[in-house]
Amino acid sequence: MYASGLWVAFTLTASAAQTARNVMQRELTGALGALGAAQVRFLFGLPFAVVFFVGLRFATGVAAPAIAPAAAAFIVIGALAQIGGTALMLAAMRERSFVVVIAFTKTEAAQVALYALLFLGETPTFKLVGAIALATVGVFLMAGSGAEAARAGWRPIAMGLVSATFFAFAAVGFRGAVTRMETPSTAMAATTVLVAGLAIQTAVLLVWLALFDRAGLKAILALWRASIVAGFMGALASQLWFVALALTDAARVRTLALVEVLFAQVASLKLFRERPSRREWLGMALIVAAAAMLIGG
Repeated sequence: MYASGLWVAFTLTASAAQTARNVMQRELTGALGALGAAQVRFLFGLPFAVVFFVGLRFATGVAAPAIAPAAAAFIVIGALAQIGGTALMLAAMRERSFVVVIAFTKTEAAQVALYALLFLGETPTFKLVGAIALATVGVFLMAGSGAEAARAGWRPIAMGLVSATFFAFAAVGFRGAVTRMETPSTAMAATTVLVAGLAIQTAVLLVWLALFDRAGLKAILALWRASIVAGFMGALASQLWFVALALTDAARVRTLALVEVLFAQVASLKLFRERPSRREWLGMALIVAAAAMLIGG
């Protein structure tokens, strides 16, 4: 397996942390709006990313790497795409089931394979294509029937699908960045990209909120106690994602990350009392099968 399977452990742990962050952000969306809740992930995640960076620097003795122009360009692409994806996902969650929205955003895996081929030259294997196809069918099953989608309306569905496109560009951007960092340390490359990406995202959203939504900015600061935990989980998830993306190709990581839908189902059942249907159980089984294909080699 790639990197002795370490990418699997990092991806699964990141998926669990991201599910926790999504739940927290969903709860904050009502008070802060989609952009405000998105900012929580970045503003309160940045200090933790800096702590990760400093701790790694002293623990390993590896110097902070230089960021080449090519890596910087990929970081900007990934950072801006992640803002768009996060805001659209949270806006969709206000109108539709938590699990269903997560399911639509996870059509990202198929898009990642395409964009990674086009922009990074990463050709997917037949097994990976099969896993993506199997997992994507599972995702659509979990998204509910056509009648359920019609009742929900097109807005949350469209936002979820476009969100997936943004997240796909983010994954490819950050994969491109970490593989172009001038350092022999995978962890240092990932942490440096994380700090740089969060700094860009925080700056962009702070300027936006200061210009167009000062009340929202004040509300974010007022809710710092709830936001700081979401920020930590977001920074932890991103740290683990980036290490996984440094170890293997983007499509492989983002396809295995579809297990987040299963974690979202557990969270939804316990917190939001949204019980799975038989169709959703079948979808989950297909996602598990796809994950098994990837973990098996």
